[in-house]
Amino acid sequence: MAKWLGLAAGGILGTFARYFLSGTVHRIFGVTFPFGTLVVNLVGCFAIGFLAVLAEEKFLLGPTARIFLMIGFCGAFTTFSTFILETSNLVKDSESLYAFMNIALSVGLGFLVFRLGVMLARWI
Repeated sequence: MAKWLGLAAGGILGTFARYFLSGTVHRIFGVTFPFGTLVVNLVGCFAIGFLAVLAEEKFLLGPTARIFLMIGFCGAFTTFSTFILETSNLVKDSESLYAFMNIALSVGLGFLVFRLGVMLARWI
């Protein structure tokens, strides 16, 4: 039960943090370019990289803290950070082809299915 509560609490905090940071950046820089999303993604990538080392190399984060921070908070803050962590793990495991495939398929197919969703919604 504790892991579910940690996951939910981290998710709530990550969602609020994303909304606050993205909105603040948009108010400062405007919306001509999605700087808010860019900043959130970069901060999320930094945070999950930092936390991964604390968890996997320094053993300073236990399973509950890892669920709260990495899955809950970072996952709600930005799934881009998880995408980068998983891609980095593929590179670390000498799976460069899979890392490249993950990048190409996630971005390429993600954009394609987004456009398909747009077309379907416009069609109905």
